[in-house]
Amino acid sequence: MNTSLNVPTQGSIYRVAGASIIGSVIEQYDFLVTGVIAATVWGGIFFKLPALTAVAAAIGVYGLGIMIRPIGAYLFGHLADRYGRRDAMVYSLVLMGVSTLCIGLTPTYDSIGIIAPILLLVFRLLQGISFGAEFGTASTWVIEQAAKSKHRAFWGAWVGFAIPIGLLLGFGSVILVKSLMTPAEFIAWGWRIFFFVGFLVAIVGIVIRLRTQDSFVFDNFKAKHTVLKMPATQVWRELPLRILRTSLVNAMFGGAFFLAFVFGTGYMKTVGFTGMQAEIIGLIAAASMFVFMIIGAYLADVINRRTILLIAAVVFLVFAIPYFYLINTHSFLLATIAEIIGFGFVFGFGYGAIPAFYTENFPTQYRASGASAAYQISQVYGGGLIPILAGVILQATGVKQAYIYIGIMVMVYAVLAIIAILMTPDTTHIDLEATQEHTARRG
Repeated sequence: MNTSLNVPTQGSIYRVAGASIIGSVIEQYDFLVTGVIAATVWGGIFFKLPALTAVAAAIGVYGLGIMIRPIGAYLFGHLADRYGRRDAMVYSLVLMGVSTLCIGLTPTYDSIGIIAPILLLVFRLLQGISFGAEFGTASTWVIEQAAKSKHRAFWGAWVGFAIPIGLLLGFGSVILVKSLMTPAEFIAWGWRIFFFVGFLVAIVGIVIRLRTQDSFVFDNFKAKHTVLKMPATQVWRELPLRILRTSLVNAMFGGAFFLAFVFGTGYMKTVGFTGMQAEIIGLIAAASMFVFMIIGAYLADVINRRTILLIAAVVFLVFAIPYFYLINTHSFLLATIAEIIGFGFVFGFGYGAIPAFYTENFPTQYRASGASAAYQISQVYGGGLIPILAGVILQATGVKQAYIYIGIMVMVYAVLAIIAILMTPDTTHIDLEATQEHTARRG
């Protein structure tokens, strides 16, 4: 096989990496902003229910947008493996932009009655489907383009860079917009600004992606092999255990995100930190995560993927409970250190290897489908299930005791991730163009 055909230049790798990151930035920006707005605004304007029930309903709509992501992984993984990575990424961003705009335009309950929460749910589900396409296919696109590079993990980490960038933009924009208006104005119309901005950024992303080439690995594969008719179905039929095993790794990161960034922020306020202090600590942690992600990606190329992931998992396992003891000191400095270690390092350092880990574990013929499926189902039982279980624990024990049980719960996820990493062969030096036959047999 002549794999030298159409080997990309460094400039083309930069362009694909840049095009791949933009949808993921919107996704992370939305993850933070929509979570804040769902918890503080949607209940009162979209649901005619008692206060706590309305908030629960709004958060439920938000959560369903996460739970439906595997459907997006299936649909857009199929498109990516059948027609091309770039085209699937363009279509997903179109759906993302339209659904995000529609959420921003949805009338309130007082305007159109019960139709309002129904529309909100529909648009949030469509948004969730579009987000289900992003990580696996974007990682596949950029890592295949960098297949001949010695720095595949670094290039793949560009998709991961979207997480701290999106969080920083989300935190920054919420603080800025709230500072420019009264609480009443924010509830009445200010919250919609974030969704209009998301729509405009999506348009920019669509233009950028349309001007970018598909991955050379997929183009060469398509020229020399028959493209599968149902790649998203076939990967489940042939490699179900690999999908489930690799999904356990990201489920742990879902636990780390919830423990240190969602529950942890609320816990800080409970023990006496002001909302502004908690948000500043969150900003510092997000910035540190960006730095650790660059370091983790570099070392994933120099050492290997598994070692980086194991280090992150072990630190998370050991630090899950001590994290809260540092916060309980009421010291701003010690709480910041807790966030930097428990979130910035664990999430950032480990995520430096995650895009390469998922992409390299699946052969070309259904690489986008496999990577997307493994990553997104972990969002259901990791990112989606953990908050539900934590809510039950909070109700049963109260916030000041809940951290022990929640910490133990996410430690179980860390143990499962460690087992999964140890059971998965390292892929640091694998030839992405030579894996379509033997990778499928590795199971």
